Amino acid sequence: MIKENLQALLSQLPSNIQLVAVSKFHPLENILEAYDAGQRIFAESRPQELAEKVSQLDGAKYPGLEWHFIGHLQTNKLKMVLPYVSLVQSVDSIHLLKEIQKWGAANDRIVNVLLEVHIGAEETKQGFHEEEVVDLLFDSDKYPNIRFCGLMAMASHTIDESVIDADFERIDTFMAYLVDLFPELTDFNQLSIGMSDDWKIAIHHGATIIRIGTAIFGSR
Repeated sequence: MIKENLQALLSQLPSNIQLVAVSKFHPLENILEAYDAGQRIFAESRPQELAEKVSQLDGAKYPGLEWHFIGHLQTNKLKMVLPYVSLVQSVDSIHLLKEIQKWGAANDRIVNVLLEVHIGAEETKQGFHEEEVVDLLFDSDKYPNIRFCGLMAMASHTIDESVIDADFERIDTFMAYLVDLFPELTDFNQLSIGMSDDWKIAIHHGATIIRIGTAIFGSR
């Protein structure tokens, strides 16, 4: 079923959209089934779970396998995540950014990140407000071991598609503003929005990455 779900998704996706399979809470055999079906990028949200799965999937045996981190990342868990991921999609505070910079400098690594922007209605959501992102990027030279690759966001948790549409339009407009404002950030071109229930709306609003779990793996 996972193979069929992936094929159905990919048949609807424009070729320039990166599909990230959200494998959190799903067993290793599901990841391998998706890998065998051609999926290469997987996302986890808990450091311990990521580290365990990485340890069980030998990169030499599974060429091209790539990991993203999409959850709230505590600074004391960086060593469980940063050595293994190609992208941290969920950088949500200056404090975390500074600690990632320290880790990158100490380990001679450039860490690719997306800045998580709070656009939804829920007060509990993590993330920067727009003015904080602007201020941060003006100071981007303070983070020589970080590559700013773009933005990540989640729409309001609602079935009202007009609300979701407005949320994604807001982040799309903000992304375009930042690209114009900071032309020196040549890698700042990724917009990660859209999940299983709203990815089609996200595509309409400039998504370059969509994060799909349930529509690939089924309910947990």
